[in-house]
Order: sequence, then C-alpha cells, then structure tokens
Amino acid sequence: MSKIIEIPVELTHFQLPDAVQERLQFLLDRQDAGEELTQTERLEAEGLSELAEFLSLLRLQAQRVTKQSAT
Repeated sequence: MSKIIEIPVELTHFQLPDAVQERLQFLLDRQDAGEELTQTERLEAEGLSELAEFLSLLRLQAQRVTKQSAT
C-alpha cells in the first residue's frame, strides 16, 4: 500500500542560501586544488553536500508532482 505525501509547491524554488552555497563551493574548490581539509571542514563539506543533494531531490520530486497535477 503506497502512501501519498503532499509536497509544497514552494519546494520547486527552494535552494541553499547563497552564503551556504558559497561556503560549500569554497571547501570543494580547496579540496580540488589539493589542499587538505581539516576533519571539521571535511565533515562540514559532507554535510552541506548531503543537504544540497537532498534539497535537489525534493525539488525534482515537487516539480514532478506539479507537472502531474497540471495534466
């Protein structure tokens, strides 16, 4: 038996705040440049990456539901 989960339409526009996205990009750029991140920075980058991925999945799901509702 499947459950229906209502997803607010606002999620289709939700994204990481600019400052958070910039911090994540800064950490990833440093790592790509070969700089070693501290354990705290690695954990921060991992957490922010997971959050960004989760928000992207929610946004895609909300867009899909919105398109299905329109038909």
